[in-house]
Amino acid sequence: MGAVTETIRHKLGAAFSPTRLDVVDDSDRHKGHAGAREGGESHFTVTLESASFAGVGRVQRQRMVYAALAEELAGPIHALSLKALAPGETA
Repeated sequence: MGAVTETIRHKLGAAFSPTRLDVVDDSDRHKGHAGAREGGESHFTVTLESASFAGVGRVQRQRMVYAALAEELAGPIHALSLKALAPGETA
């Protein structure tokens, strides 16, 4: 697991105390595309389940995650596919 992946896991874990957190580096599927970097860690899929999202709309959930990862989204992360769920919700 790379440094960016670990940073995502750490920041989201600290911000949301998730009951589920899956972070997948999809960078290898984007080689040659805009934003792809040598060595990967530029394109991610994240599934995050947290009580923090209960009663919160989809757009606000995304904003909460983007705020937690603001530094990474301004730098090494080119693309982030996100599923932010409250406990009991399905993707």
